[in-house]
Amino acid sequence: MIENFWGNALFSIVPTIALGLMFWLMMRSILRADRTERKVYAQIEAEERARLGLDKPAT
Repeated sequence: MIENFWGNALFSIVPTIALGLMFWLMMRSILRADRTERKVYAQIEAEERARLGLDKPAT
């Protein structure tokens, strides 16, 4: 009876942990991709502003 209890407990908790881990990995990759995209977009925007001369203060 004890062996059956521990087997059931293991099979009950493993899928929950696996799904939680997959969710965490997906959210982490989405957030990292967003952060990288924002950084690249800011660099491109800064280059364009410099190219067009928009960084100079208006006098």
